[in-house]
Amino acid sequence: MRILISNDDGINAPGFAVLERIAQSLSDDVWVAAPEAEQSGAGHSLTLHRPLRVRHIDDRHMAIDGTPTDCVLLALNNLIPGKRPDLVLSGVNRGSNLADDVTYSGTIAAAMEATILGVPSISLSQHYEDGDRIRWQTVEAHACGLIRRLVAIGWPENVLLNLNFPDVEPDDVSGVEACCQGKYKNGDALIERLDPRGRPYYWIGEMRNTEQKTHGTDAEAVERGAISVTPLCLDLTDGATLAKLADALK
Repeated sequence: MRILISNDDGINAPGFAVLERIAQSLSDDVWVAAPEAEQSGAGHSLTLHRPLRVRHIDDRHMAIDGTPTDCVLLALNNLIPGKRPDLVLSGVNRGSNLADDVTYSGTIAAAMEATILGVPSISLSQHYEDGDRIRWQTVEAHACGLIRRLVAIGWPENVLLNLNFPDVEPDDVSGVEACCQGKYKNGDALIERLDPRGRPYYWIGEMRNTEQKTHGTDAEAVERGAISVTPLCLDLTDGATLAKLADALK
């Protein structure tokens, strides 16, 4: 396979080095296009009002001063010569991307952009709870075999796969579970303070004060020590509501 890797934590992020090792264990044809600086929370945003700059670190490593979406868009359409990649991997994110977090995640957005452009894609995130102690060894131990299995199974063209690895040692992972997207009840995360000139500013803090963990969801599986695999569909249309509206608006 030809593989493209990207992320939202930036090209120098420790999780990105982990992802490159994972990709290189799958293929000797790995390409790198990642943000020059951290883009966490960027979502599926494009840079439209300024030019984008590309720093070519070497023939296959490119740092781009834009969003994860920018990186994948440029790499697939302009920067990688010859055939398009067969697979895009995004991550490994520092922290999980579960439940409602998927709507904010630049990690998932990179995979989403690849899916829109017709390339199968997988996002990977490593959950952690203990301050800055992140068990990168867990995702590195399990990701390669899991990716091989998922590629062999396959998935629809308008779907990306969202993988989250639990905050446990590699040997303590309880299994791999196919899960639906969970639901978080977001709490009060806005902090108001004053700058040195007395002007107010706001800081967006932790977005999850209360968590609703329902069995069968990504958040609940990861909490139990399992790896969650969630298929995310790009078609956001709600079928039941569409049918109801179509009937009512006749």
